[in-house]
Amino acid sequence: MVTPEDVKSYIAQGLACEHLEVSGDGQHFEAVIVCAAFAGKRPIARHQLVYGVLGDRMKAEIHALSMKTLTPEEWKA
Repeated sequence: MVTPEDVKSYIAQGLACEHLEVSGDGQHFEAVIVCAAFAGKRPIARHQLVYGVLGDRMKAEIHALSMKTLTPEEWKA
């Protein structure tokens, strides 16, 4: 079973996150992701970046992922 720590590791491997929190029950996860790469992007584009990092894991291992994606400036505010 996939753990929140696994999902956190997968995301951290592909995105340089300034802050990353993941919680969940093994199938459904929630994440707060703070990354400079989100600057100037709409929420859907931010989510697509994360989905791109997770790749096939979103089909095979992770049933659902709810995300709050923020730039470092948004996180500080």
